[in-house]
Amino acid sequence: MSIVLTQEPTVAAIKETIEKKNVDLLHLQFVDIEGSLKNVTVTAEKIDDVVEGKTMFDGSSITGFSTINKSDLYLQPDLNTFAVLPWSEQEGYSEARFLCSITNPDGSDFEGDPRNVLKKTVERAADSGYSISVGPELEFFLFETDERGLPTMQTQDVGGYFEPSPFDEGEKVRLQIYRTLKQMDFTIEASHHEVAEGQHEINFKYADALGSADAATTYKWVVKTVAKQFGYHASFMPKPIGGANGNGMHINLSLFDLEKSENAFYDDQAEQGLSETAYQFIGGLIHNVKNFAAITNPLVNSYKRLVPGYEAPCYIAWSASNRSALVRIPATRGAGTRVEIRCPDPSANPYLAFAVVASAGLDGVEQELSPGEETVDDIFSMTEQELSERGIDNLPTNLESALLALEEGEIGKNTLGEHVFNEYLQLKRDEWNDFRTTVHDWEISKYQAKF
Repeated sequence: MSIVLTQEPTVAAIKETIEKKNVDLLHLQFVDIEGSLKNVTVTAEKIDDVVEGKTMFDGSSITGFSTINKSDLYLQPDLNTFAVLPWSEQEGYSEARFLCSITNPDGSDFEGDPRNVLKKTVERAADSGYSISVGPELEFFLFETDERGLPTMQTQDVGGYFEPSPFDEGEKVRLQIYRTLKQMDFTIEASHHEVAEGQHEINFKYADALGSADAATTYKWVVKTVAKQFGYHASFMPKPIGGANGNGMHINLSLFDLEKSENAFYDDQAEQGLSETAYQFIGGLIHNVKNFAAITNPLVNSYKRLVPGYEAPCYIAWSASNRSALVRIPATRGAGTRVEIRCPDPSANPYLAFAVVASAGLDGVEQELSPGEETVDDIFSMTEQELSERGIDNLPTNLESALLALEEGEIGKNTLGEHVFNEYLQLKRDEWNDFRTTVHDWEISKYQAKF
């Protein structure tokens, strides 16, 4: 997917746009291990050095990247991600950005770069004769801000699912987000108010795995930037409000058979229109999900979303249509046949999340794993005994158990590589220990007076 131009841009075309739009600053963006967006800004006169990957930065200043004695890293921009920033076009000048991969001084890929991790998964799929398409659906909340511009816990509306204006007061914000993304060459497919008060979703068209991760990263940045222009704070936190639905990032995936030039998940002769490859891919997700949950659901707060009663999946099961299942097969068939995994949340690093989910599915295809029996009944209404009798297991219930499963499994090590795997584990262990040793307001209100 090209986020900006319909055809792969040339350096000459980018220079022409820079001149036409009077771009004076270039932001070279990348993400850290958690998926937080970073950037180095240079003047547009440096464009030749930029495209040649000559922009250096201190990798030791980025958590989980490199040590101080090996700190020099370089930014290699992806020309497909060049975009003039719509909100910067004022007073005769504008700014633009590239998303970048990270290289070592010798020009080789830096193993700590999440974008490079996903590239390896894409290459693995290609070696097996497939390309991977990904379509994420990221939900977010809009909160009011105080006089200092800091977020409050007050949502900016009290609307509900698919609420129209005037009840959906976030509509004007979503409209501006849509217009901004469209200027950056996104194709928006749907926009609506979500279930919880102040909760929203804007869906963009699927793309190849790397382009989709670039798009998800850009989308989160644009949503936050536009929300701030309206005086709101956009939050992709998984469960910001107790007693309300949380934010999910459902991930839709399909494999395209490069030799046959067709969707590898579709079989028009099969009962449900699903090929053996599709069932095996689902089997890989079911088999590996406990071991990659710490990547797709990376926060202490993530596991407060994955509880019964709020539409988020808690149990490991699949279905052709049942939305209470972890893995669902949307009704579309033919070229649009896809698999949807519903546990990930938008706090996840898109590059790492897409990499582990796709790798898990590819494992299933390579090992010809069975997904087990389809669950057609409402899982949310089942008792513990019914779940046990059907052999339906739970997802991890907290970050600690998810990290243990990540460490014990193979999918994380094999997909992330030693550097990212070890750094990520340590980062998240520190986060869990910080949470575990902190005395929270709930404990004070529950125990201080009583004991």
